[in-house]
Amino acid sequence: MSRWEWRKSSFSAGDAPNCVELAADPVGAPRLRESTVPEATITTSRPALRALLASVKADQLDDLAG
Repeated sequence: MSRWEWRKSSFSAGDAPNCVELAADPVGAPRLRESTVPEATITTSRPALRALLASVKADQLDDLAG
C-alpha cells in the first residue's frame, strides 16, 4: 500500500468499504484516495482542498451526485 498515514472521514461508519481517505505527502501536499482503489491517489493543494471541503459542507455539490 502506501507509505503515508491515511485518515478516513469520521462520517465513514466502521469498516465501510468505500471511503474517501486523506494523507499528507512528505512535503505536506494533501493526497486523496478512494479506499476501494487505494493505489490511485489525487494530489492537490491546501487551498483547493479547503475549497472542496467548504463546497461539500455547504451542500453545493449535491446536484453532481448521480
